[in-house]
Amino acid sequence: MPSWFEASQAELDEVARQINLDPGIHAILREPRRELIVNISVKMDDGRVMAFKGYRVQHNNALGPYKGGLRFHPEETIDTIRSLAFWMTWKCAVVGLPLGGGKGGITCNTKEMSQRELERLSRGYIAAIWENLGPEKDVPAPDVYTNPQIMAWMMDEYCKLSGHYAPGVITGKPICVGGSLGRGDATARGAMYFIEESASHLGIDLADATVAVHGFGNAGFNIAQLMSEVHNSRIVAVSDSKGGIYSKKGLNVNEVAAHKDKTGSVINFLKTENITNEALLESDVDLLCLAAIENVITKGNAPLVRAKMIAELANGPTTKEATDILFGKGVFVMPDFVCSAGGVTVSYFEQVQNAYNYYWPVEEVHEKLRDKMSKAFHAVLTESQKRKVNMRTAAFAFSVSRVAEAVKLRGWV
Repeated sequence: MPSWFEASQAELDEVARQINLDPGIHAILREPRRELIVNISVKMDDGRVMAFKGYRVQHNNALGPYKGGLRFHPEETIDTIRSLAFWMTWKCAVVGLPLGGGKGGITCNTKEMSQRELERLSRGYIAAIWENLGPEKDVPAPDVYTNPQIMAWMMDEYCKLSGHYAPGVITGKPICVGGSLGRGDATARGAMYFIEESASHLGIDLADATVAVHGFGNAGFNIAQLMSEVHNSRIVAVSDSKGGIYSKKGLNVNEVAAHKDKTGSVINFLKTENITNEALLESDVDLLCLAAIENVITKGNAPLVRAKMIAELANGPTTKEATDILFGKGVFVMPDFVCSAGGVTVSYFEQVQNAYNYYWPVEEVHEKLRDKMSKAFHAVLTESQKRKVNMRTAAFAFSVSRVAEAVKLRGWV
């Protein structure tokens, strides 16, 4: 079975054939430009010294500095980081950002570490790779099990080592140390704007539209809340790793979130029916939001999906085979690397604000994000209609073409 990165390369190979990509450019885009693997020694609170493996993969910077999140996860590997860096290149390209793709991570279990241990680990990671980072080189951001506090420690460590104040080296920071307003719900809000454009294209009224959300974490909660509050959509089902709940009348998103905080799961919420994650994915709804993990819709369950639209907020929640099946059924799939691009877009806005030390009101951030997502939707839709392909293939073709043009103009081939 191919690795995640090999599967990603295979998708590139297919798109390369479709757009008649220059073989030299194809060869450049198949592989990361640089991979860093470091060992980080951390003194734990009990006096032990533990070694952690850290990674940073810089895939392509033809359009601008590398950009991508940092993941702290016990099962993190170079393969997952490599693949995510690859997809960050296309995510930045499809929404028109002057940035390339990168990704980083540390193999660790944050649930078993104190705040002091996490700070030492975060600073140790930056100490190991700081010469390869910078506002004009490579800009990390939060991802799985990292947060604004970790970004603040990392930014501070970089400033100490480099000898100058450079808040733009890291995005997703707390507001008082150079963060941007609107970053907290940016992924979900960007997805909402993309959903709005999709619904308009399909003639679906989002007011009272039924919505199911697979994965009730940060992105899942935010998209449920936004769809409910902004559009009066009816959130009929949500789920987490332990299972899901369903209510035909609709759920109060904030009350469900409070229940999850108290009990550790959304299941057994008052006056709802407990359902499995599998049942949620097969719900008869207008919109299915995938905000959990990869590969939840496969060729096995794709024929059973009844949603009219699917918004991918997670990385790779739908396999290629499943995407083809859904396209054949007429299900409108909004692909992850464009639908979930709101986070990196507002991270880019944070870089811009850091660069000239002036910060925008949240309304301006939202307006600029809407504009980016709207333009990306129409560019991808046009590509889809022109090539008669699904939105994922169209988004990929559009992104690869944009990066390929930069590679050629810069004289790399």
